[in-house]
Amino acid sequence: MAYTSVPRGLTIDIKQLRYFIAIVEEGSLSAAAARIGIAQPSLSQHVKGLEERLGVELLIRSPKGVTLTDAGQTLLSHAHDILAAVERAKEEVRLSGAEPYGRVSFGLPSSVSMVLSVPLAETTRLELPHVNLRAVEAMSGFIRDWLQDGSIDLGILYDISMVRHFHARHLMTEDLYFFSAPDAWPFKTPPKVPVALSDIAPYELVLPSGNHGLRALIDRFAKASGIRLNVVVEMDSLAQIRTLVARGSAYTLLAPASAHDSVEKGELVGGPVVDPVIRRSVYLVRNPEKVVTRASREVERITVKVIDDLVARGIWKADLSDQEPLP
Repeated sequence: MAYTSVPRGLTIDIKQLRYFIAIVEEGSLSAAAARIGIAQPSLSQHVKGLEERLGVELLIRSPKGVTLTDAGQTLLSHAHDILAAVERAKEEVRLSGAEPYGRVSFGLPSSVSMVLSVPLAETTRLELPHVNLRAVEAMSGFIRDWLQDGSIDLGILYDISMVRHFHARHLMTEDLYFFSAPDAWPFKTPPKVPVALSDIAPYELVLPSGNHGLRALIDRFAKASGIRLNVVVEMDSLAQIRTLVARGSAYTLLAPASAHDSVEKGELVGGPVVDPVIRRSVYLVRNPEKVVTRASREVERITVKVIDDLVARGIWKADLSDQEPLP
């Protein structure tokens, strides 16, 4: 099949783009026809009409299914963008001037959830009574996947190097602390005084496992400094890590916000890690391909307000960023 010219007055409707995406996702015309609920010959005619309008071949048919041509790949990329833009326009028009409502799903790493989830939920209920906030606590890898497939609207991530195509707002940077039970503090200097990472090395640590973002960060800094840490227990639950350390069974490295309530109760004491300082950035992230509702924008606004308050009150020890809101 060959097409050499594009007819004048070229028009492509949204239905054709939806059909085209369904064919690509299903991998065959028959499967796509069953998914859409139309006859396969009718779907074939839609594709043929689209190819004739564009003047190019989009799909290569074979007994095993269909594959995209280069032109088809280009159209697929634009089709996703166009349909996402249409959905965003519909949502913005529908909600223009209306009170925010609906569900907003928010993925939070456990170290953030411990300090942010409760005040965020309380403030959202107070200021957005018709918004249903769903705060999901998980490791960063799951949050990245959920943002990618559209399962959640917003997420907090520490590392955005793998999701450069996402919209990210830098919220803050925070430094890690060494924590101990009050009666097990191992250094001559008192708690709150900075502790060198090399001085921590001999002591038994409980840390998350290697697939946890916090552990990867700690290991990266230790390796760069030529320091071998003495990790005797691995736990991916920060609550259990804090309990184990409070019992005097081991020591740990955490962001201060993760241990704030335990420090306030006198269960833990700590000091900032130096030589090197282990610092990480905190980002608020969304997938630009997902429809942005007014409710999710309002939850973003409240999130920043709550974080600013937590930092001002010393509950979250961090240096705030003044980066602009997400697009």
